[in-house]
Amino acid sequence: MPSHRRRAAATSSGVHHLSDDRVITGLVDAADLAEDDLVIDFGAGPGTITAPLARTGARVLAVERDPRFVDTLRRRFATVPRVSVVHEDLRTVRLPRRAFTVVANIPFAVSTPLLRRLLTPVNGGFSRAELVVEWGLAKRLTTTHHRDFEAAWWSCRYTMTVRRRIPARCFSPAPRVDAAHLGVRQRGLDRRTLAILWTLLSAAYERPRLPARTALNGRAPRRVTHRLLSEHSASGVHTGQWLMLAKTLALDQNVVPARRFR
Repeated sequence: MPSHRRRAAATSSGVHHLSDDRVITGLVDAADLAEDDLVIDFGAGPGTITAPLARTGARVLAVERDPRFVDTLRRRFATVPRVSVVHEDLRTVRLPRRAFTVVANIPFAVSTPLLRRLLTPVNGGFSRAELVVEWGLAKRLTTTHHRDFEAAWWSCRYTMTVRRRIPARCFSPAPRVDAAHLGVRQRGLDRRTLAILWTLLSAAYERPRLPARTALNGRAPRRVTHRLLSEHSASGVHTGQWLMLAKTLALDQNVVPARRFR
């Protein structure tokens, strides 16, 4: 196969391996891992992020579905007891129940499915991450106004910060667009506040064209929604407004959140 076709094939799969040591070091340092922390490197490839993660003293799960890279990883880390190589697809691999961190260069083609697995559930062990994602996706995730329920739910539960832009030249093969180093941290909301937040967002985004105040009639006291929400539809409500509303309502024992809650 000609070289240009090989590059196209690799890029179409969404797999672009980091080749810039400074970017890799920045990812690992930002995670601030302690000895015996559990950290997952999704899409570990040849182990360019796995290796510096192992040097932190953390327990590392290197998840990789390509059997060629799995063989490479197993040979490379055969004498490193803190590294476990997992031959699985990141979209279906069983996630740990204990607290874990993710530090990974996520294949662009499967970024959203993985983020959905990490950011949507409330009962999982995931708490924080340092990720490489496509630049456009990072910008959408870090905005304060969201067009759909899922993105709003993620934004209210986690702080997401673009730590730096990563030029395409930092990858091999180079993607067509730049990437971003995205930091993710759990906000630490209590379960009652989360249940109320889920109820509010579900109701508001179920009828996205209505003003959020109107969509929430019957779900929250009007005196509170009119004081804390703008007259915009759900997508026009700031993340901070949703959080303030949920926290305020959580203090009112007369407010009963939806029973069906993830």
